[in-house]
Amino acid sequence: MERYLHSTALKATAAETLIHDKDNTDEFRSCEAEEPSPVERRIGDRYVVSEEEIARFKEDGYVHLRGVLSAEELAEIDEVYERFLSGEIEVEGKDLCDMTGEYGGSIQDFQLINVMLPRRYHPAWQGNLYERRAASISEQLIGGGLKLDYDQLLAKPPGEAEAIFAWHQDMAYWIDTPDTRTASLWLALDDSSVENGCMRFVPGTQLEPELRPHSPLKGDRGESHTLFTELRSDDEPRHAEIARGDCTVHSERVLHGSGGNTSQRWRRAYIVAYRAMETVEEERRQGFTHSHNDAHDVLGSVESMKPKG
Repeated sequence: MERYLHSTALKATAAETLIHDKDNTDEFRSCEAEEPSPVERRIGDRYVVSEEEIARFKEDGYVHLRGVLSAEELAEIDEVYERFLSGEIEVEGKDLCDMTGEYGGSIQDFQLINVMLPRRYHPAWQGNLYERRAASISEQLIGGGLKLDYDQLLAKPPGEAEAIFAWHQDMAYWIDTPDTRTASLWLALDDSSVENGCMRFVPGTQLEPELRPHSPLKGDRGESHTLFTELRSDDEPRHAEIARGDCTVHSERVLHGSGGNTSQRWRRAYIVAYRAMETVEEERRQGFTHSHNDAHDVLGSVESMKPKG
């Protein structure tokens, strides 16, 4: 289990400085001198999003928010996250998997560790501070009438250069509903850089009239959950390098993915997604819970798997 005994290293990485490559890394057009500090933005369960950030989310399909959680608040998450990675908290069936390959195998061999619905397997996490702050952020970005739809953990161990999350749009994984509004918050538990496999986006793709064509990574969703699409020649991806405690928030249709981890540091993320209450209710009515253990016919009914033409 030595692979997961990395708490000391995690504390060290929190102080590392991220280096931004201006040619391919999104600097998020930061206005730190003008905007309130993260400490001022965090007001109990609420995090204040600026008008500029709201506009950026609408224009690009995603936005970077600094310091959504403090160091003290992150420490509580670290403890539970470690218990998932070590296997102390048990996860049922396919909800623990490697997003780079087929189902099965040992977590010790996973390149891109995925835990679906951690709040289901650790109920004490339900209603935690991150969820409450994420709800506040989501309402400011996409409006009211929202409900937490699902949560997820994604971790890339050190040196896993093939821990690549394929390019995709989230809507390709989901069933179609009248109200598709989504705010997916991606919380960095480690400084996230190009070197250790940060998020990357193709801004503006959320405005395209149709979803890109997606295919199962391994040919059949019964073998692997992962879907992928190809970049076009005119796509201009941006890397989203962010610090521990920061979040990116993205919409349901923006094209995104992440690269491999060529560093000797972990890259851990904790995702929560808020969607319209009616949408979540319709998903559950159809038996769609975002679990990889959902019925095969339900998983086959998502947008990307519908017959075309």
